[in-house]
Amino acid sequence: MGLLDDVMGMAGLAGGAQSQQHAGAMGMLLEYINSPQVGGISGLQQMFQRKGLGGLVASWISTGQNLPISADQLQNVLHSDALQNIAAKTGMDQSQLASILSQMLPHVVDKLTPNGKVPEAGALSQMMKGLAAGQA
Repeated sequence: MGLLDDVMGMAGLAGGAQSQQHAGAMGMLLEYINSPQVGGISGLQQMFQRKGLGGLVASWISTGQNLPISADQLQNVLHSDALQNIAAKTGMDQSQLASILSQMLPHVVDKLTPNGKVPEAGALSQMMKGLAAGQA
């Protein structure tokens, strides 16, 4: 089972007609996290810390339980233009997208930080290539 299947299952989004839409949203989220605008998992972590939510992302990186994030909190942290862009490409409205991403993001970060270690940007790029090839 690959990263996509794992995350979709953990977020309770597996199956159904919308799973392809959710998968597309996750792929775009990964591209966004890996973009120069964010700077990988460490950049995402800094974005959360600046908004006073560093404890949330720290729980996702650690080996313990992942704390939940609300759609409103997520919209407050992520760049609104990025959310609008992903929403437009997936055919979802921004609040629906934020709700889905708030379910996925803790699991995505958890899976991308095995053993509680943040990968370097280059390692994240390799993971993304594996995901695109269906091997992650």
